[in-house]
Amino acid sequence: MALGSLGRRSSKHRSEQPEAGGPVGGGDDELTSYLAALAPETVDTETTGSGSSFGNAQVYQLRLQLMANEQLRELAAERQTSPQALATEWVMQRLEWEARQRGMM
Repeated sequence: MALGSLGRRSSKHRSEQPEAGGPVGGGDDELTSYLAALAPETVDTETTGSGSSFGNAQVYQLRLQLMANEQLRELAAERQTSPQALATEWVMQRLEWEARQRGMM
């Protein structure tokens, strides 16, 4: 893997903005792409308010060690999905498994 491509992937959601003058963080293309992918396609009155929830979903931050983060990125790339989507899928699968273990399903 080339060092320059570490942690960066192209995305069909990425906007065509100049790198140095992006709207968030002055050139963080990955953050800009992520925010663009989250933006609704149509105008919606729903808002995150405090930034902790959106609709009926709760937002969590996940901090991973560098090696775990790179492994997550590589697995997500192999599956042609985002690291966030893959982590969310895994959490949902684990919650379902935990519920079965408790006899809740």
